[in-house]
Amino acid sequence: MKLIILENYAQASEWAAKYIRNRIIQFNPGLDKYFTLGLPTGSTPLGCYKKLIEYYKNGDLSFKYVKTFNMDEYVGLPRDHLESYHSFMWNNFFKHIDISPENTHILDGNAADLQAECDAFEGKIKAAGGIELFVGGIGPDGHIAFNEPGSSLVSRTRVKTLAMDTILANARFFDGDLSKVPTMALTVGVGTVMDAREVMILITGAHKAFALYKAIEEGVNHMWTVSAFQQHPSTVFVCDEDATLELKVKTVKYFKGLMLVHNKLVEPLYSMKETEAERRQAKKPYSD
Repeated sequence: MKLIILENYAQASEWAAKYIRNRIIQFNPGLDKYFTLGLPTGSTPLGCYKKLIEYYKNGDLSFKYVKTFNMDEYVGLPRDHLESYHSFMWNNFFKHIDISPENTHILDGNAADLQAECDAFEGKIKAAGGIELFVGGIGPDGHIAFNEPGSSLVSRTRVKTLAMDTILANARFFDGDLSKVPTMALTVGVGTVMDAREVMILITGAHKAFALYKAIEEGVNHMWTVSAFQQHPSTVFVCDEDATLELKVKTVKYFKGLMLVHNKLVEPLYSMKETEAERRQAKKPYSD
């Protein structure tokens, strides 16, 4: 497990975007080998998405051979509703890059049979060869996707009732009107995300500091579902200084002391403008 501590939200977002960029380019995707990327919604990944769009527009990165799987979607919210996660992803990311619509996968919260939709989603992930890198964010109560406190740590994609804390947190997207906030969602399970070959969790802001403490310094606990990723063989937590406020000083110092090594994951920063031979000559980023 790695904990990457950056000074602020902008730096954390850029580090995460650089990591995704390097992973895609190193994978060398093509028509017979797509890179599969799990993606979150919410305010936390927006900075990362903006940097990825910038890389695409500069010609440094392409999503032509990338398949994406989103973590969740509200139940009952029209697909074209401004706050649906379909709309969120297209408005904030997909329409700005060269990804093919058929390569983007988002759960349908209006399906006639919601559990069948969830089962089909798991099948699509399996058919794509599994997820190479699953990027996620968390709520203040430590939930990953919509795996609320108390969720099974081996759960799969399913229908989930949202906790009141989550409804309150999401009310800002619905004019502060709780009656407009969906109370149910479709979500990948903790086990679904754990199956990914790599997981990167973005955690920023003082309001998520206690959740980061639970994820890093305490044991695995289904009341803090993000803590499950302590047991994943390749997890990267990316946070800003504010998110570390509940961590012990020695914990912060320990992980900051590793930054010179961990930064080798994003240095050198690869570009699709380079030839394959040039990339092979470059030093391979560090990984434990």
